[in-house]
Amino acid sequence: MRFLFSISFLLSIISLSADDGYRLWLKYDKISNATALKNYSKKIKSIQITYDNTDIIQSAVHELQVGLQGLLSKEIPIASANHGAIILEKSPKVINNEGYWLTFDGKNIHIQSSSDKGILYGSFALLRTIQTLQPIENMDITDAPKIAIRMLNHWDNVNGTIERGYAGSSLWDWYDLPDVIDSRYIDYARANASIGINGTSVNNVNASARFLSQEYLKKVAALANVFRKYGIKTYLSVRFTSPIYLSGFKTADPLDPEVRQWWKNKATEIYALIPDFGGFVVKANSEGEPGPQDYHRTHADGANMLAEALAPYGGIVMWRAFVYKADLKNDRATESYTEFKPLDGQFNENVLVQVKNGPIDFQPREPFHPLFGAMPKTPLMMEFQITQEYLGFATHWVYLGTLFKEVLEADTYAQGKGSTVSKVIDGTLDHHQISGIAGVANTGSDRNWTGHTANQANWYSFGRLAWNPEMSASEIAKEWIRMTLTNDQNAVNKINDIMMNSREACVNYMTPIGLHHIMGEGIHFGPQPWLEKSGRMDWTAIYYHRADSAGLGFNRTSSGTGALNIYAPEVIAAWNDPDKIPLQYLLWFHHVDWNHRLSTGNTLWEELCKRYHDGIKQVDGFIDEWQSVKSFIDAETFYYIENKLKRQRWEAEWWKDACLLYFQTYSRMEIPSQYPKTNRSMDELKDLVKLYQMR
Repeated sequence: MRFLFSISFLLSIISLSADDGYRLWLKYDKISNATALKNYSKKIKSIQITYDNTDIIQSAVHELQVGLQGLLSKEIPIASANHGAIILEKSPKVINNEGYWLTFDGKNIHIQSSSDKGILYGSFALLRTIQTLQPIENMDITDAPKIAIRMLNHWDNVNGTIERGYAGSSLWDWYDLPDVIDSRYIDYARANASIGINGTSVNNVNASARFLSQEYLKKVAALANVFRKYGIKTYLSVRFTSPIYLSGFKTADPLDPEVRQWWKNKATEIYALIPDFGGFVVKANSEGEPGPQDYHRTHADGANMLAEALAPYGGIVMWRAFVYKADLKNDRATESYTEFKPLDGQFNENVLVQVKNGPIDFQPREPFHPLFGAMPKTPLMMEFQITQEYLGFATHWVYLGTLFKEVLEADTYAQGKGSTVSKVIDGTLDHHQISGIAGVANTGSDRNWTGHTANQANWYSFGRLAWNPEMSASEIAKEWIRMTLTNDQNAVNKINDIMMNSREACVNYMTPIGLHHIMGEGIHFGPQPWLEKSGRMDWTAIYYHRADSAGLGFNRTSSGTGALNIYAPEVIAAWNDPDKIPLQYLLWFHHVDWNHRLSTGNTLWEELCKRYHDGIKQVDGFIDEWQSVKSFIDAETFYYIENKLKRQRWEAEWWKDACLLYFQTYSRMEIPSQYPKTNRSMDELKDLVKLYQMR
């Protein structure tokens, strides 16, 4: 059988390499539990293929052989057997094209599906079961994805940089492609397939037209040839004015017949090179990017022109709803809603509107985006950010599974109670035929892929929740811990405790009680709540926190900007009263007096001080808990994460000092005596922020 690399070669790499994070959750080290090892070894002796031997089936068999040889420390041959076989077989009982049925009949393990993709996902599921030491005696698992398009959005540029990337340079070596295929591309595809990701957009949404040139399409096609073997479709972000840049057109008007024909011709060219090309991701009329509004057309006009070009080939358009105009007549939190709500039902059937999880911009915490539930005639696609643009970059251990779940479980009340965001995006609420979810990738050229070994869990959790939004964040975290760090139950529980509380700690020491967008200018790193001048008013911190001598917070109720009123009546009722709204959203929707007594019994000022100090205490607790699992963790991994946590603790204190000293200039209140005093002045803290912003 033909494989990309020999099994013995791959296993030699596994055995000789230090645990530097490269292998992600696919480590396949020999099972250390002797009883479990003996049990699995007795039941698994060979692989039997009764399915069509496609490239995807070959990938599945390859993974099973490599994984099982590592886990069981023995070769697993391809052979017919009546006992101890893993049988890959077609089954009409598995209706979903990507679903699988995993069973043990007392003699053999069966991986069944109606598609080769399902066999691949079932193979990874079996390996995951063994890696996490789950019993297989009564195994009977039927599983299928609830969301059809599950993809990563890479913000990678032609020059090898990554916008908002904190793990090195781009994975794609555009200069060597298409002639040189780095083995890392294969490992990237393996990792994605293992968690059910079936699509990847390889370039920045601030797209260069060059990606649609013949030269670069051949490079993209080379990547697509790798990804295809793991069930992954390739997508491209496109620049709306590409006809002007590439062919000298004088216009990119989406209603111009020649422009429309140009895109049809380009689609034909793409599909000749990449027959399974997925489609386009488009950022238009946002942050200076060109779009249909430049020609007095709507977002629907622009999206439909591209959709028409892709439709004959089964391609789709993912049109991003992250837009805000140059003027500031409206609250920025309402901009996407204002522009897209009137267009509901005007998009072609192969268009998804891609909506960020919150109405501002990937903050540590935001309420769910008001478009979810507001466009029942249009398929909406979730856009999460896996890379930590506003959450401390790759310095901070912040498990985003809890953030993803918080948004997915939010109730829009679009059709009454239970109209959750997850039901909007999986298409079940409004009976849409296509559905999608995208995550802005946190991968880069760093050896450990994500710049922080622990934050590989965010890539992992995105994939698992994209497959099944009903999984719990804790269940996913424990899977990742067992596959990546340790199978010791006590250690798993302690690390899970760190992960499940890490995002709340980050919110506490950065933006507690509903504060938002007070990060450093431009790079969005470190605290800068004093920022009052920028290229736009809504790029400043004071635009969002509205601190004054009376109090703190952004009034978005009827007496303020009215942004709260675009949500469903049930949501308005829950969030309209500052004394009843969950404290996590208080300052997002209300301007609150410094002396106002909250449900905790503290005044706003006292609660603010408490939350910032709580964040530091939580990180101290994480350091202690991590120390307690030292004997169960690979030494290199342990010290790497330990040092990251120490740096995170330093930055948490930086945030606390900067924000409390700044807000104190308005509250004119003392920081409660139970908290330690800061030794740094405001001038020192401001200079520190300037240092990080130097080019």
